[in-house]
Amino acid sequence: MARFEVLDGSFGTMGTTAQADILFELGLMYATGRDCETDLVAAHKWFNIAAIKGSARAAELRSELSGSMSKTEIARALREAREWMTLH
Repeated sequence: MARFEVLDGSFGTMGTTAQADILFELGLMYATGRDCETDLVAAHKWFNIAAIKGSARAAELRSELSGSMSKTEIARALREAREWMTLH
């Protein structure tokens, strides 16, 4: 399974648009199962973070994705996004 982890210390100083684009791509990767297992919770998490960073398209896809997720899955995705934002 392919994973893209953001471990580079300079990530926080990267331009907001570049951050949003990378995070949006992570959401797409998990939503479509490109190079990994499809994971709607992870996709929602990354779309949510990308939306916070300014990606309107990520906000749209997050909303669409929510329609096919349970409330428990959405809550888990939101919690994971909040945890990631706290650490980064």
